[in-house]
Amino acid sequence: MNRSTPGPEGGQPAASPAGDGSRVSRVARGSAVSSRLGELYPDSRCSLDFRSPFELLLATILSAQCTDRRVNQVTPELFRRWPTAAVLATARQEEVEEVIRSTGFFRAKARNILGCCQALVARHGGQVPVTLAELVALPGVGRKTANVVLGVGFGRAEGIVVDTHVGRICRRLDLTRRGDAVGAERDLIKVVPREAWIVFSHHLIDHGRAVCLARRPRCAGCGLADLCPQRGVPPRKGGRAGVASGGRSAAGHGKRRPGGVQSGGVRRQTGRKPRRNAP
Repeated sequence: MNRSTPGPEGGQPAASPAGDGSRVSRVARGSAVSSRLGELYPDSRCSLDFRSPFELLLATILSAQCTDRRVNQVTPELFRRWPTAAVLATARQEEVEEVIRSTGFFRAKARNILGCCQALVARHGGQVPVTLAELVALPGVGRKTANVVLGVGFGRAEGIVVDTHVGRICRRLDLTRRGDAVGAERDLIKVVPREAWIVFSHHLIDHGRAVCLARRPRCAGCGLADLCPQRGVPPRKGGRAGVASGGRSAAGHGKRRPGGVQSGGVRRQTGRKPRRNAP
């Protein structure tokens, strides 16, 4: 049975946004969370630097297991030497590997980039396709990368970018209980308004860095506290989950910290200062 509160004038019960996880309450909570995040983080955006959907596609491929900051340091040289899919499709893999080496997994990424560019030339005339099905058919492109390109590159809301960190926060908010990205995305697109699909993950990026940290979430004063069931939040001393020292609000953590960003602009909280001479 769904829990609810009495509606006005004896009408239908009104679902509580932080209710029991039923579909009705999740829809209400998803809409409320999306709206509140927009108020808390109005300037959220993708952190990858790009000038075209083609550059965004390759930058997103490179961002796997790598910070966006590092990718942004590598891509200027990559695109200077090979500015189009047609040119890059004929490059030697060893040369591409050398340019992207610092992003990690550079051999696999070089193979994927070359294969992707060759497929773009052979199937799409060197242009980036604008459908999810065509994008995920390209080498090195999964659903998450495709959603980044469609949303950020083309402004097409075909899905929601879900990575480890987005999934973690959404499970705490009880917008999904699924541990896999595809299943979590299926849940999220049912409860988050479509007009917010593109920016939703960017909002969660900033909230995850400022407040909803993986190990020590700052729940006291959080701008989403009245909407969040705190599902799976680790207990803190004194039996309270995620209490922030000094009770600082989300607005007080709005400044971005130094550190990296993962696939599609989803930032990674490392808890360490970046090394000056990272490999």
